[in-house]
Amino acid sequence: MNSADPRTPAVQGFQRLLLTGAAGGIGRHLRPRLRAHCAALRVSDIGPLGEAAPGEELVPCRLEDRAAVEALLQGVDAVVHLGGISVEDRWQPILDANIVGVYHLYEAARHQGVKRIVFASSNHVTGFYRQSETIDALAPPRPDGLYGVSKAFGETLSRLYWDRYGIQTVCLRIGSVTPAPENRRMLATWLSIDDLERLVLASLRTPVAGHSIVFGMSDNHQVWWDNRHAAHIGYRPQDSSEPWRAQIEAAEPPWLDARAAIVAHQGGRFVALGPYDDPPA
Repeated sequence: MNSADPRTPAVQGFQRLLLTGAAGGIGRHLRPRLRAHCAALRVSDIGPLGEAAPGEELVPCRLEDRAAVEALLQGVDAVVHLGGISVEDRWQPILDANIVGVYHLYEAARHQGVKRIVFASSNHVTGFYRQSETIDALAPPRPDGLYGVSKAFGETLSRLYWDRYGIQTVCLRIGSVTPAPENRRMLATWLSIDDLERLVLASLRTPVAGHSIVFGMSDNHQVWWDNRHAAHIGYRPQDSSEPWRAQIEAAEPPWLDARAAIVAHQGGRFVALGPYDDPPA
């Protein structure tokens, strides 16, 4: 559910932005783009971050380390939080990074006075809706795995920190970020890298974010998600998966069994993954 409330002033100019998950697939795309919009970009991950570019601060950090996360947010104006497990996985890593870790992030934001967070949620929060449905941000979560559950937790936790502490969050239910759509599912879920940048910048700059949920997709002709409740964010996608439709449909014939879970549901193959934990002995 989205809300805009004028209690908290807008974040407009940025002295220091924090990008977590900077070594991940999406983080590597955003890292050089965000540097142009702040005096200093603090980048963090547990993976290799390489050399610091001009205007960058490299701060490796494990999200389950509360003291380290507290230090990570010192002196930060706003956070783009991509950190954590980004695929379906075993319970313990998801618990540590995506649930305990996001709690540490919001507690650190509260202590350090950070008032704007762009939270990388996921379309897998709603992966068990059918591909024949079009849903909006008011539709109840229907996660397609433990990863989706962890992102639903992050959305709910961020709602609490807005209602109780005035920390504004834009939750991005990110679709499929690739240079070009790769399969039939991505005709609906594709988010171009340029549109990803537009979405993140709009989320940082909107005068009043409150607590908002935005589906991260380009201007695709095939639509599963309705962003009308996020109109106040001002995100205007400019790309579309449509130019690749003929190529994809020729290379990937329709499934003969349209009842198959990965075809019937918006989460695709995620609805059939796991469980990864071994049963108790």
